[in-house]
Amino acid sequence: MRYCLYILFCFLGAASYAQETTAQQFPAFLSVEDAVSQALKNNFDIKIADNNLKIDQQNVSLANAGLLPNLYGSVNQNNSIQNSKQERTDGTVQELNNAKNNSLSYGVNLGWTIFDGFAMFARYDQLKELQKQGEAELKYTVLTRVGDVMETYFTLVQQQQMLQALDTAIVISKQRVNTAQNRFTIGKAAKLEVLNAEVDLNTDQTNFLKQKQEYENTKTLLNQLMARELTENFKVADVVATDDKLKLVDLLSLAATQNPQIQISLINKRVAELNLKQVKGARLPNVAVTTGYVFTDSESSLGFARTNTGRGLSYGLTARVNIFNGFLQKRNENIAKLQIDNSNVVINQQTQAINAQLISAYQTYLTNLDLVKLEGKNVQIAEQNLDITMEKYRIGTITTLEVRTAQLNYVNALARNSTAQFNAKLSEVNLKELAGNLSL
Repeated sequence: MRYCLYILFCFLGAASYAQETTAQQFPAFLSVEDAVSQALKNNFDIKIADNNLKIDQQNVSLANAGLLPNLYGSVNQNNSIQNSKQERTDGTVQELNNAKNNSLSYGVNLGWTIFDGFAMFARYDQLKELQKQGEAELKYTVLTRVGDVMETYFTLVQQQQMLQALDTAIVISKQRVNTAQNRFTIGKAAKLEVLNAEVDLNTDQTNFLKQKQEYENTKTLLNQLMARELTENFKVADVVATDDKLKLVDLLSLAATQNPQIQISLINKRVAELNLKQVKGARLPNVAVTTGYVFTDSESSLGFARTNTGRGLSYGLTARVNIFNGFLQKRNENIAKLQIDNSNVVINQQTQAINAQLISAYQTYLTNLDLVKLEGKNVQIAEQNLDITMEKYRIGTITTLEVRTAQLNYVNALARNSTAQFNAKLSEVNLKELAGNLSL
C-alpha cells in the first residue's frame, strides 16, 4: 500500500510539473477581444464607476426628492423630583418635599410638505440628471480603460515583432560567426574578422534580452489592467489590422453626440438650470400638513389633578413665505444664473477641445497609414539587400563592415515597419475613443 501511494504521489507530481512546463513553453493565446472582455468584468476602476452609477440610481426616488410624507413614532418620558409649594386663591397653602412628577406621551405622527414652490419637482428631475451623469462617467471610464487595454495589447504585439526581428539578427550574426570561423580556418580571413562577428553577435543577444525584459513588463501591466493574476503567461497576436476607412466628418458627428466628456458638460448645464429652479422656489410659499395620534399619561404628587390621561388625533397646517432675508434670495439666484453661464462656456470649451484633438489625431492617423505602406516597401528592399550582401560575404567579395551595415538596415527596417503599424493602430484607437465609439 505504501509503495502504491508513493507511486501515485510521484505520478501526480510529475503530471503537475508537466502541466506547468507545458504552460510555460506553450502559453495560452490571448486575443484583444478576450483582453477587453476580461477588463470589462474585472477592472477595478470600472467596478468603482459601476457602483457609483448604482448609487445614483438608488438616489432617484420620490422620497429623496421630498415628495413623500414622513411618518414616525415618538415616545417622551419626563420625570422630576421637586420641593413644591402651592398657594391657592382662597389662601390655602400646600407644601410637599420630594414631590414626584411623571409624564409620558407616545404616538404616531405624520408630516408632509405639500408645496414648496415646485422645488421638490426640480429636485426630482435633478436626481434623474445626476443618474445620466453617472452613466456618462461610467462610459468615460470604460472607454478610457478599454483604450488602455488595447494600447497595451498592441504594444505587446509590437514588442513581440521586435523580438522576432532581433531573433533574426541573432541568426544572421551566428551565420556570420560560422562563416568567419571557416574562412579563418582555411586561411582566407584574419582572426580579427572572427572577433568582430562575435562582438556583433553578443550585441544582438544583449538587445534581445533587453527587449524581452520590456516585453515581460508590459505583459504584467496588461494583467494588471485586466485585474487578474499578474504572473499569468500568455501570447498575443502576431499582427494587427488597422481600419483605414475612418472619415473625419463622421468622427466629428459621433463626438458631438457620443463623447462622454461633452455629454457630461451638457448634463451639468441641465443640473445648473434645475438648481436655479429650486432657488427660485424659495420665493413662493411653503405649505406643510401635520397629523398624529398621541397617548398622554401624567402623574403629580401635588396639585388639583394627581393623574391625567388622554388620547386623540392632532392635526395642523403650516404655511410660511419668505418676505425678506437680507437680499440673500437675489444673491442666490444671481449665483445660480452665473453657474448656468459657466456651464455653457464649459460646453463650448469641451466641444472645441475634443474637435481639436480629433482633427490633430486624424492628421496623425493619415500620416501613419502612409508610413505603413512606405515601411512595408523598405522591409522588402532591405531584405533583398541583405540576401545579396550575405551571398557576397560567403564568397569573400565584401567586407564585414558592409555585412553589418546591411544587417542593421534590415533589422531597423523591420523595427520601423512594426512601429508604423503600431502607431497607425493607436491612432485608430485614439480617434474612436474621442468619438465615443471605441469598438473592436
